[in-house]
Amino acid sequence: MDTVGFEPVDPSLVPQVTLASGDKIPAVGLGTFGSDNYSADVIAQAVRQAVTGGYRHIDCAAVYGNEKEIGQVLRSLFDDGVVKRGDLWITSKVWNDRHDDVAQACEESLANLGLDYLDLYLVHWPFPNYHAPGVSVESRDPDAKPYIHEEYMKVWRAMESLHDAGLVRNIGTSNMTKPKMELLLRDCRIRPVVNEMELHPHFQQPEFKKYIEANGIRAIGFCPIGSPNRPERDKTPEDTVPIEDPVIVDIARRHGVHPAVICIKWAV
Repeated sequence: MDTVGFEPVDPSLVPQVTLASGDKIPAVGLGTFGSDNYSADVIAQAVRQAVTGGYRHIDCAAVYGNEKEIGQVLRSLFDDGVVKRGDLWITSKVWNDRHDDVAQACEESLANLGLDYLDLYLVHWPFPNYHAPGVSVESRDPDAKPYIHEEYMKVWRAMESLHDAGLVRNIGTSNMTKPKMELLLRDCRIRPVVNEMELHPHFQQPEFKKYIEANGIRAIGFCPIGSPNRPERDKTPEDTVPIEDPVIVDIARRHGVHPAVICIKWAV
């Protein structure tokens, strides 16, 4: 990767958020979803550059298809003394097709990433549905299943067991809704410490965000600048791009920064 003019950031200057568990998570992290745009090797090298440049929070997922390559980079960073394992916050997620095999899915992510534990493990989606690679937003799976709370609780019990075993230090949810979260909080033994959700100025989810925060759950916002570079098949005519919003562009101009900075500051 081109690092001309690259200025590392002191990790101690990055704000941290304290979770209900007492653990502190860096408020800004690097997502590793490459979609169709970037290969696993390119994403892995982005992780190398990010960690070298001061990032300490890396958000992974099995479905991204690059955990093995990221693991090779992490091992080289550890071996070279760039960082220690305890310096990094590593998240992964169990994908929809592994809801009946959560423990094995977690162990595979750990093996691919070359780690003994994850700082955070999430249920990627509350549905066990399969999405074929390359399908458009109009695609519908005829075998798709609705949310069934009893089935989701089986997944969550497996997540709790991983926490008990020390394989994951925190567990959380992703892409949830308020009604589903209400049921989970009613029935869980270990409460989720975070919910990862799309969160940016054009998609604020204020009611849900307020609800989870009132229950001691932190929101992790993905796509803080929207997702302007996602594949064309994933776009709809109604989509908007926050970093092109005239209001956000004007705020950024007055502060002398890129519009993305304003969006990320809002999300944090």
